[in-house]
Amino acid sequence: MSRRVVLATRNAGKIAELRRILADAGLDVELVGADAFAALPDVAETGTTFAANALLKARAVAAYTGLPAIADDSGLCVDALNGMPGILSARWAGVHGDDEANLDLLLAQLAEVPDERRGAHFFCSAAVALPPGPHGHPGEERVVEGQLDGSLVRARRGTGGFGYDPIFLPYGSARTTAELDAAEKDAISHRGQAFRGLVPVLRQLLGA
Repeated sequence: MSRRVVLATRNAGKIAELRRILADAGLDVELVGADAFAALPDVAETGTTFAANALLKARAVAAYTGLPAIADDSGLCVDALNGMPGILSARWAGVHGDDEANLDLLLAQLAEVPDERRGAHFFCSAAVALPPGPHGHPGEERVVEGQLDGSLVRARRGTGGFGYDPIFLPYGSARTTAELDAAEKDAISHRGQAFRGLVPVLRQLLGA
């Protein structure tokens, strides 16, 4: 019998990505997203690091649902912008999740930056938290991280992925992450690295 686990997101792309990784690992887990719980409140990402935000979300969702919860916080860190947008990546242009506006703003900010200074990396912290135990004792929790290094091109390329994928060129690749198919992206992505790192953690915590 599979164990039900909640991924604290309404992003269908993230849910599909983790489902593929868990299936490939042979982990018998039924993964559902936040949409499976209609009244689940959004969790404010008030942390100052990717790990802190991931843990905030995982803890809150585990406590609300009574199920093991996974959450990630990830973003793009641009060398020429001193590591920004970083934890502000999803709302860089002011509205959370407006990918096109975020891309437009970032490209404008980097318009005068020469190619040799357009280095960047994607970073992801993925957290898993078990529900609180008796008497409100916190459940076990772990964090795993992943990073993908590359540079930023000057115009969108590709239609896959989401977020900043159309302008991110991994080192050693001639294609942006939006030009890679799902399996190719999973194999190298920051989130893929972190999610794969969760597999042995889930095996241990869930006995799956």
